[in-house]
Amino acid sequence: MVFWRKKKNEGDQEREAQAEKVIHHPREPDIEPPVEYDPEPDAEFVQHELNPTENEIIDGLEITPVPEPLASDSRTSADDSEGGGWLSRLTSGLSKSTGKLGQGISDIFTKRKLDEDTLQDLEDLLISADLGPKTAARVVVDFRAQKFEKDVEPFEVKNALADIIGQSLSGVAVPFDIQKPANGPYVMIVCGVNGAGKTTTIGKLAHQWHMREKRKVMIAAADTFRAAAVDQLDVWAARAHVPLFKKDIGADAAAVAFEAYTKAREEGVDILMIDTAGRLQNKSNLMAELEKIIRVLKKHDESLPHAAILVLDATTGQNAHSQVKVFKEAVNLTGLVVTKLDGSARGGVVVSLAQEFGLPIHAIGVGEGIEDLSPFKADEFSRALMGIAS
Repeated sequence: MVFWRKKKNEGDQEREAQAEKVIHHPREPDIEPPVEYDPEPDAEFVQHELNPTENEIIDGLEITPVPEPLASDSRTSADDSEGGGWLSRLTSGLSKSTGKLGQGISDIFTKRKLDEDTLQDLEDLLISADLGPKTAARVVVDFRAQKFEKDVEPFEVKNALADIIGQSLSGVAVPFDIQKPANGPYVMIVCGVNGAGKTTTIGKLAHQWHMREKRKVMIAAADTFRAAAVDQLDVWAARAHVPLFKKDIGADAAAVAFEAYTKAREEGVDILMIDTAGRLQNKSNLMAELEKIIRVLKKHDESLPHAAILVLDATTGQNAHSQVKVFKEAVNLTGLVVTKLDGSARGGVVVSLAQEFGLPIHAIGVGEGIEDLSPFKADEFSRALMGIAS
């Protein structure tokens, strides 16, 4: 039996031919070819690491509309401002670190003078709390100058250490300073390994800037490898009442960033936040993708991006140092956000990061709630770390 295929009419043929063409705005530069990733044995990796075809570069872009604001989300109570509410959450969030340090200090300094053995025990305690060897040694040197050969009580030690740590952090406690350019949005690239809290941080910052400061914010989903990342951004964008610019899974991340900027500029957006991938198991490809996003953004304006923020998970302890080094290879990092300080006894890593890299620490997070991210303040943090009520 012979089957005859129906011949396509001329209209269908013309539409198919048109679909094969790459669509570019006549005044915009061509997007670079997508970064190709090395094959991995992981089935999910193989499924999602797709090479975009030419017509996928621009087609298929989608913007999630802004939902209607909910009254419950727009209110800001006194407890959620800079007052006792945040300090209470910070102290509670750091309780694991505080408990470890507080008990250790009590054990070391009960009825003991500050001698060399005591100082060595103190240094070991600070290292175990993830302040790092260099930072712990520096703190001990400063403390020796103040209290050596004197009888000291645990509360004196905590107060003295809080002062020393607060002074060491004062230079890196820098709030976000967002100045919108005249010709487009302020562009912030947000980096970090998967699971560090990038998506949550983006959502919380978007909420603060849009709901509190009344800025017009847009989020761009340039982590096109993980479907879960885009889904999570959808949820957080809805909670923050801001639009999400996204594309199909497997799309070219740089193209998403490029087109998101175009859309944000057209719509008068104040702040464009670009989420990026964090696949350290493919370090070279990750670096190539981040570098490409920046190159493509610069086709709009050489000053882009205005900020590149690295989100770090405090529960990783000293491994956070390695993450900073890796991302600095590809991106000119302008600051840090440290999350999950409530998840472990490793709050001291904030101090060691400040000492080693000197990067501004803009904000810290101590919970999953939309209000549980706040500007980093050196004195608040150091006193909370030592368990001292403010």
